[in-house]
Parts: sequence; C-alpha cells; structure tokens
Amino acid sequence: MSPPKITNHPALVFRPAQERFHSVLDWLDSWHSFSFADHHDPDWMGYGPLRVINDDTISAGRGFGMHPHRDMEIITVMIEGELQHQDSAGNSGVIQAGDVQRMSAGTGIRHSEINKSEQSCRLLQIWIEPSQQGLAPAYEQRRIALTDQTWIPVLDPHNREAMAIARPIQLWRLRLAQGKSIELPDLAYPQAWLQMINGAISISGANAASLSNLGRGDGFGFYPAQAGINQIHSSSNQTDLLLFGLNQ
Repeated sequence: MSPPKITNHPALVFRPAQERFHSVLDWLDSWHSFSFADHHDPDWMGYGPLRVINDDTISAGRGFGMHPHRDMEIITVMIEGELQHQDSAGNSGVIQAGDVQRMSAGTGIRHSEINKSEQSCRLLQIWIEPSQQGLAPAYEQRRIALTDQTWIPVLDPHNREAMAIARPIQLWRLRLAQGKSIELPDLAYPQAWLQMINGAISISGANAASLSNLGRGDGFGFYPAQAGINQIHSSSNQTDLLLFGLNQ
C-alpha cells in the first residue's frame, strides 16, 4: 500500500489528531486514525499492515456487546480505567490500565468489552492484518511495566519479554519526562508508525522539520532508513506514546 497524504518529504506521512474520523454515542467517544465503520476515505485505509487505531473513551457501565471478528490481529492497550473482556473461546478477565491484550481472531471469534466500573475508561484498540488467514483463534494478556525514559517492548517476535502476534511486527510504549530526549529503538522492519497517547513531543532529524509540537492523538508514519529521524524530545511531563515497526 502506498503511503497516504505525504508531508513535505516522501518518507513521512502525518495524521493530525483533529483530522481523524470521530464517532460519538451517548456512551462512546471514539477517534479513528484510519477508515473505520461508516467512516471511509480511500486515502486513509491504513499504513502498511496497520489497519485500525481507535482511541476509545467508554462510559461507566457501558461497552461493546458480543460481536464477531475474523482474520485480524487485535491489540488493546488500556490507558485509563478497566474493561471486562469475554469471548466465545472461553477467555474472560479484566483489562486494567497498563495491561495489553492481544487477540488473534483467526477463523472466527466473538467477544464483548464492557466497562463494569464506576468510572469511564480509555483505551487504544489496534487492528493489524495477519500474515496468514485461517489461523486458530488465540488470546493473551499481560501487564506491561512502564518504566520512564525507556522503550518498553510490547510486541516483538524476537524478544522473550514481549508478546507476538500472527505477523512479524514490533510495538513499544514510551513514557518520557519533560525536557528528556531519547533515540529510536532498533527498528527491524522497513516501515514505522508513531502514535501519541498523551503529552507533547518534537522530532529532530534531517527530514522531520514538519513534525514539531506533536500532541495527543497525532500520528505519523515513516521509513526509518529514509526519514533521518535522530531523537524524540518531550515537552510535556505526561508524554506517552506507541511506536510500531511494520513489515509489509
């Protein structure tokens, strides 16, 4: 897939938070980085194998009832609060802030996601195309220790500290204090996508001049070998982000 809506350099593509698709129900506030449900734009169908990044806020006592998925890798990153998961394969449990869940829908699975707490919750739900269709459904959930100033591996087929899905990709989470800077981790794949959760950053590098003052909800895709990105600088005391290494 060719990258959508290029910035002023062909190695970079920027998705401003305010330009994402927005769905609002009486119990759900959801921002979609890419085309989703009734929101469709042929320029924003995904980035490489990355098909969905939904930033969902779910009201207390509400959520998604049982619904089906097939042939998709679904990752849930809990940001605030908690969510009750139940699926047709017999898996159930509470996903709390700091937890990451991965579910391979494979040949077909049904699941529900309900916020049974008394507070609203916030999560990122991510869909990635598997390398192969028709696989057996699978499920895993882990607590990810969020150490500040360090790239925390979430998904990586070559790292025993991380989970793996049915596609060779990498995913890190980073929390960075105000005034701190960090270099990119070792990206093993040709494409990358950075998604801001909270806070604010700027990017230094030969071709990254247009990527300063990135904030909550902003995202950008890039080719590490071409983009010339050197460091990420935090200008907020609440900087929190995800970084994907993507393999077509």
